[in-house]
Amino acid sequence: MLDLSLIIPVKNEAENVGPLIEEIAETCQAQDLSFEVVCVDDGSTDDTVQRVIRLKESYPWLRLVCHRRSYGQSAAVRTGVMCAHGELIMTLDGDGQNDPTYIPVFFKIWKEADPSIGLVAGQRLGRAGTWWKKLQSSIANGIRRSLLKDSARDTGCGLKLLPRDLFLKLPYFDGLHRFLPALVKREGRDILYVDVQDRTRLSGRSHYTAGNRLWVGLGDMFMVFWLMRRYRPVPPGHEGIRNV
Repeated sequence: MLDLSLIIPVKNEAENVGPLIEEIAETCQAQDLSFEVVCVDDGSTDDTVQRVIRLKESYPWLRLVCHRRSYGQSAAVRTGVMCAHGELIMTLDGDGQNDPTYIPVFFKIWKEADPSIGLVAGQRLGRAGTWWKKLQSSIANGIRRSLLKDSARDTGCGLKLLPRDLFLKLPYFDGLHRFLPALVKREGRDILYVDVQDRTRLSGRSHYTAGNRLWVGLGDMFMVFWLMRRYRPVPPGHEGIRNV
């Protein structure tokens, strides 16, 4: 059984995917981790797919899954998780802003954590980006903490590790990846937050704008708040269940 399945959603990241995969190879192979990388192409219109296909010749643990058109980052993450072979999955963004050297750090933290922990999530330090991007995140994070009580300073970091079966139990919607801490808490599991150093994109420009990050995110936030209020967990074991 694999130690870890790394899920990387990519869209028009032709210049970034090669250096990122090479960093992952250097880090994980040095730690003797049993792992795979599942790249999910979300309808790229550049050479991203061709770059990954060429990389597969050098890295047998690299897999590629392609969406016929763009469905969004959350859909790409979910596709990757559904195709993963490992019991544990870890997500990374495809633009290179997530440093792969944190992969063995997160894995070690998980192995030593209490069984109540359902998610190890990164929180960015030294946030890279423009003042406008930082302002959007600051507003959204403040409202989210007040509304969802997820105790997270930052949920936008792509570095997240959790069991595959737990992820697949979560309600799916576009924007799911931004609310994993709240949804994992909804399942009765605890969160461990890890401070990580943010990096600038290796190449290219962000796909996010105020329209698809801030305002859409606020709408999703109120939907998650409704989901959390309406959740009624079944008691553990056989309590609350009667065979007829």
